[in-house]
Order: sequence, then C-alpha cells, then structure tokens
Amino acid sequence: MVKELDPTAILAQLVSFPTVSRDSNLALVEWVEKYLAGHGISSTRVPSEDGQKAALYAQAGPAVPGGVILSGHSDVVPVDGQVWTDDPFRLVERDGRLYGRGTCDMKGFVALSIAALVAAERRGVKRPLQLALSYDEELGLTGCVPMIAEMAAKLPRAAAVIVGEPSLMQVVSGHKGGVNFDVRIKGFEVHSSIAPQGVSAIHEAGRLLAWLNAENARLARTPPAPLAARFDPPFTTIHSGTIAGGTAANITAADCRMDMGFRVVPGEGIEDWIARLTAEVGRIEAGMKAVRPEAGITLIRRFIAPPLVPEEGGAAETLARRLTGDNGDHVVSYGTEAGHFQSYGYSAVVCGPGSIAQAHQPDEWLARSEFDAGWTFMTQLVEDLAA
Repeated sequence: MVKELDPTAILAQLVSFPTVSRDSNLALVEWVEKYLAGHGISSTRVPSEDGQKAALYAQAGPAVPGGVILSGHSDVVPVDGQVWTDDPFRLVERDGRLYGRGTCDMKGFVALSIAALVAAERRGVKRPLQLALSYDEELGLTGCVPMIAEMAAKLPRAAAVIVGEPSLMQVVSGHKGGVNFDVRIKGFEVHSSIAPQGVSAIHEAGRLLAWLNAENARLARTPPAPLAARFDPPFTTIHSGTIAGGTAANITAADCRMDMGFRVVPGEGIEDWIARLTAEVGRIEAGMKAVRPEAGITLIRRFIAPPLVPEEGGAAETLARRLTGDNGDHVVSYGTEAGHFQSYGYSAVVCGPGSIAQAHQPDEWLARSEFDAGWTFMTQLVEDLAA
C-alpha cells in the first residue's frame, strides 16, 4: 500500500505539475490514479479528443446511490508575464499562506478531496464519496462535460455535488451562465480615399460593439427580476475583451476578429441571447453585403456554460450548510462546473476554501486557515457518509 499523505503533502504534489490549460495534464492524472490505486480506489480516465488531456473520476465506498461528488479542475492559468517571489510550481508555506499556482484555484480543494477519498475508503463509509477531476475549466468549462455524462451513466447516482471553487467555505447556491463567441468579420479592401466602395471590417466591428454597449446600458436600466436581483451586477452582461484587424491606416480593413461573451443571470435563456446576437449580426451583415456581397460575419461558438439555479431545499445546499454552519445567501457572477452537473440532474452547490480574489494572481495563495477549514469540512463529510 502507498503511504498515506496528509492534505498538504498532496497539495505539494499537485502544484508541482505545471498543468497550464494550453498543456497536457496527463502527468498529474497519472499521479492521482496511482495514489488512489495504492489505497484500493480505482479510477477511470475520460480522455480528450486529441488524447493530450484527460478527466478522471473515482469512487470510494460501496456502489450504492445517495453519495456525494467532490468536483474540481486540474488546469491552471499561465504564469507568463507575472512576477513571482518563488517558483510558482513549488508549494511554499509562509506567514500562514500556501503559495503556488493553483493553490487557491483550485488544487487546494482537489488535494482535500483526494485525501477525503482515502479517508472514506479507510473509514468504511456506507454511502460513496466520488471524485470528479476535470480539465480545461479555465478555457470555458469544457472538459467536464463528457466526464459528467459518463459518471451519470456508470456510477451510482450521487445525492449531492460540491464544486470546490474558492468561496471562503461559504455555500454558493447560484451563479450566472455564459456563452462565448469568436467573431470573425470579413470586409473588402479599398484605398481609404474611396472608402464607401469598400467594407471596413473594423468599422463593422464598431457597429457590433455599439450594440453591445447599448444592450448593457438597457439591461442596467431595467428593474431586475427577483432572482437576478441577488447577483452583482443584477443583470446579464455582454463583454468583448480582445479585438484585432486591419493592415494599414489608408486601407479599409479586410479582416477583424474579436471575442464576445455573455454572462447570463438564471431565469434568462442563454439560447435567447444567442438568437439576439445572431439577429444583430444578420442586420449588420446585410448592410455589408449591399456594398460587397463577399463581405460577412461568422460567429464561432467557443463554449456554452449553463447557470447554477438556486435549489430551494436542495440536497447539496442542505448538506453543505449543515457541515459548514453557513446560512447566508451567496451567489456569484462567474461560472463553474456546478451548472453542468445541475443540467444532468444533480443537486449542486459551490463551496471551497480560499478567496476568488487570489485566483489567477502572481504569488497566488491559499490561507492555511482556509485549507484547514476545508479539511474539517471533509472529515465531517466522511463521518456523515459513514453514519
């Protein structure tokens, strides 16, 4: 049998793998597989299409329904351009903080989950504890979907899912959904002195951005529905973070590329927002084609992520509140994999150690007190499953 590691030692191992989303996570997955197998826990890989990454799920305890899923992601954001005090891929504890890329988002929770699975197997729980470890969460929550589908089909149905994104161990019962597009605009080049005879892809992008700004302003003025009012901001938002195009100051731009993303409050349909964007693109495109038929706009959907809708009296919320003692009303405007679990019929909440303020930052850290509180949560959960 493999030596049982404490949660901090497991975290040190996980941080040592540079699982930036653009790179493979297979070395980390292999380590987790071997460690769990060394304690009698089998796991299953769900590989990516290109085979360079994999999700992993595992179960400790009996194959009966009514257990709990602990969900986390293996990927981290890059450290490029950031100034770190220490090696970002080496766990360093200093002044009550655990430093390293991913300590907060979210290898801290994953380490606690792995330790909890081993504890559950050793304890002999009566209901199973399941681990769901995904990839490409940072690229749009995409790597979890095949894994969740397989877990729903092959494992005993869990009663609750705890997604351990950093929430200061508060029970987050709702979050916004989202959809993101790569927008590619094809214009027609002419000399800028005869600009009306061409189509500037940059100018047409401006029309789309004007629509974005007008919609954001309209949404901000509209009184929110009761569910939306719980969020900050209490409305759907539309955002473009990157744009590039054109070749010279005196040529109408032949191409322009931008992104456009929607963070949609629960209660509004993501598909409805896709339809609105598509209609506006069609309106702008018609004007472009009236000048040059070959001009146009292409929308490429990068990802879609469902919201987490608060479940009044839901099993996951009830469990997490009982274990943490938190009875506050908490929702967040970012997305998590909890929405995907909920879309497969699972009861889900977000609850994990650390603050989202530390996520993605240079010298990312997780407070030792938060990590310890997470371990208290896990030990109580194991006892709950053993009762």
